[in-house]
Amino acid sequence: MFIVRNAGNLVPHSRHFQDEYTSCEPAALELGCVQNDVRHVIVCGHSDCKAMNLLHLLRETEYSNIANRRMSPLRSWLCSHAMSSLEKYQQLELTDFRAPLVFQAETPLRRISAYIDPDDKLSITDKLSQVNTLQQIQNIASYDFLKKRLEAYDLHIHALWFDIYTGDIHYFSRQSKQFVEINEKNVDRLVEEVSKYYC
Repeated sequence: MFIVRNAGNLVPHSRHFQDEYTSCEPAALELGCVQNDVRHVIVCGHSDCKAMNLLHLLRETEYSNIANRRMSPLRSWLCSHAMSSLEKYQQLELTDFRAPLVFQAETPLRRISAYIDPDDKLSITDKLSQVNTLQQIQNIASYDFLKKRLEAYDLHIHALWFDIYTGDIHYFSRQSKQFVEINEKNVDRLVEEVSKYYC
């Protein structure tokens, strides 16, 4: 098991790495998925994420201007690598949180349709956190060194989201098109879904 933790559970999109400049996230993906034949990548988001709280504030130029970004490594990191998540979230806002968002999945021809918090139980920033978690699937799929395995269905990307106050774990079910709490009532169905599509 290879674990990478960072502020905002971000995997920078491959377009950010040119001229051999890179960071640990894609290096860990290559180490795990290419060198060590890991078949499942899991992106984990969580509630009350301080990075997502700040990302929500970065909609305002007062927080995201160049001067402020240069004073804060966290602001700079989020402005560089999380704005696509914020843009997706703003699409959701325009529909009053009712319409599904569409993310690219493992290949450009595969799509994830996602309803974010359809029961309207989450805070604004927790909704953004779920959007961000799904955006990372799209970012992971942007790396050429994973392309063959993703196209051959030999590598799979999943999303989990944790409620840090209750301990509840939510799995993004592509079948249900939303994050679903894993519990005794549905665990067998979720295992069946994972076994059918991802094993």
